[in-house]
Amino acid sequence: MLSVHGRKPAAVVVEPVAKGLLKAGVTPNMITLAGTIATMLAMMVLIPTDHLVWAAVLSTIFAACDMVDGTMARLRGGGTAFGATLDASCDRLTDGALFGSIAMWMVYVADLSAAHVAACLAVLVLSQAISYIKARAEAGGISVVGGLIERPERLILALGGLALEGFGVPNAVVVSIWLLLAGSLFTVVQRLVFAARDDQANAKMAPPAGA
Repeated sequence: MLSVHGRKPAAVVVEPVAKGLLKAGVTPNMITLAGTIATMLAMMVLIPTDHLVWAAVLSTIFAACDMVDGTMARLRGGGTAFGATLDASCDRLTDGALFGSIAMWMVYVADLSAAHVAACLAVLVLSQAISYIKARAEAGGISVVGGLIERPERLILALGGLALEGFGVPNAVVVSIWLLLAGSLFTVVQRLVFAARDDQANAKMAPPAGA
């Protein structure tokens, strides 16, 4: 939802930053890679070592690069096919790092039950599926726009839960994970319904090469 409706408010802050970086000779792909590396390091080092507030704060700052690189590409007249592929791939890597690190924290720090760890791993898988449904549908000419839990909502709930837990709110991470599990399951079904109802849903596709 926020990926559709939250761009205009964020543009007030993001566009001046993007313009400054472009003037300095920085490319969108550089920002994508730098933001991904920094975010993954923050998540994989700080979350399993129980520095939850710092993990949430730094991951939020570094994840903002995801808005900056896209704005930079638009200001340059449009992104490239490789840039879009790189950006989507890096998003999947950071999602995996986030929920993998939370699962490690659940096991090695919080000593939570197997059910909570399984829920976290399920969210990891579903987060990949949500993005894949959109990408695969669009590759077939089907439009899939929106959904209950997209990447911004996923980050807000997960990082918000980490921050609250770090500030002493009990079970904040567990609650956020179970909310994400329910919302992600709904979003997978929701996006498949969007795809099934699209005008191009029943269009014939050519067989793959070599078939």
